[in-house]
Parts: sequence; structure tokens; C-alpha cells
Amino acid sequence: MKKMEKTRIALVTGANKGLGLETSRQLARKGIKVLVGSRSVKKGKEAVKKLRQEGLDAEFIHLDVTKPEHIKKAARTIEDNYGRLDILVNNAGMAHPEEPLFANTAETVSPRALRDTFAVNFFGLVELTQAVLPLIRKSDAGRIVNVASILGSLTIHSSESDMSQVKPFAYDASKTAVNAFTIHLAAALKGTPVKEKTLPWALRRAQRPRSDSPRWDLKARQGNFSTSKKSCPGKKGACKSLSISLIL
Repeated sequence: MKKMEKTRIALVTGANKGLGLETSRQLARKGIKVLVGSRSVKKGKEAVKKLRQEGLDAEFIHLDVTKPEHIKKAARTIEDNYGRLDILVNNAGMAHPEEPLFANTAETVSPRALRDTFAVNFFGLVELTQAVLPLIRKSDAGRIVNVASILGSLTIHSSESDMSQVKPFAYDASKTAVNAFTIHLAAALKGTPVKEKTLPWALRRAQRPRSDSPRWDLKARQGNFSTSKKSCPGKKGACKSLSISLIL
């Protein structure tokens, strides 16, 4: 059994592209060994190859959070190979293709869309967290980060803000549930070395930047690690931004 007593171990879900991949990259640049979770074997291995070409310590782990057998196997693999888990970033998520983003779907969303969205965004997140929590408890300073959305905020949806007009119900409700889970688990872990937080990403209208390439910024101060991404495809596309802070 390979034990890594000094190197911190992080598991990032949905890590084969986008925000998950860049989060993995930034963590690895901090000297952390990153387990790149991906439901696609091909895409996951390609992501790991990219990271290794940059001299980063990354390893592929086949993980579809909607499949209990994947979750159990991932937990066993981490325990057998490393004996603990220091950081869990629950990044995997989806917006159902049936749901228009800029619409209120409360009257029309299908049961299938609700089930599919909650399976990835909520049930899979909870099941994975519970499965690896015993390994996180073995860390001197375990960290759990749940990537949520400001669209999960009931306060925002009760207001007259621009964001309150974005109401894909299945997606929003699943992220509200993530917020509730985070609060409850944080209360359960109070007084332990394990810290948990929910981190929202925001969606807003933006003008096209000079380059179509995503721009990533890393800011490290007072032991905090953060990444942010701004990608605005098209002349007047939707601009996504995510900020992740991990107290390392």
C-alpha cells in the first residue's frame, strides 16, 4: 500500500474540462497530488496527460457520481493507495438540456429533468461526500468544497435583481439543496479539523473580451487559494465566473 504522508491528496469531480480541470491544475501547482475524477475514461485520461505534460502530479480516477459502484470503488482506491483524503472538491454538475436557462420552468419542468439534475448535482454529491468522509477525517486539515451557484440562493430569487429572472427550476432547486447539505454537514463537523463550504459561480451578460481564450487568475494570500475563470463566447455571450477558495 502506497502511503503519502506529506503530499496532500485532492479529489476533484468533473475534472476533465473547464472549471474542474483548471481547479485541478491550480491545486497541483500548489504541490498537491490531484485525483482527476471523470465519468469519461477517454476525456479523463486526456486531462491527466495535459497536466502531466505541465509537470504536475495528477492521476485519473473513473468516477460517475450517479453510480454507487463508482463511488465505492473510488473510496476504496483512495484508501488503499493513500490512506486518507485531504481535499474534496465536488465540482461535477449539470444543467438539464430540457431547461432553458433564462426562463422560469416551475410549471413545465419534467420529472425526468428533475431526477437527472438532482442525481448529479445533489444525490451524487452527498453520496460521494459521505463515502470519503472517513478518509477526510484522517487528514490533519480536511477540506470539503461544494461548488454551488448563486442561482441556489432563495434570497436572490425573492428579490428583483437581474439574477432573479434566471429560474431553471431543476437546476436552481438542486443547488439550493447543496447549500442546505453544506450547512448541515458543517454543523455536524463543528469542532473537528474538517472544514466545509459552498462556493457559488455566477452567470452574467458580458461583452466579448479581446481574446476568446478563457482567462484564469490565481490569487494566494493568507493561506487561501482561489481560482477564477471568465469565458465569454460570442459577441454578446453569457460570461461564467467561478471563485473557489480553499483554506490550505
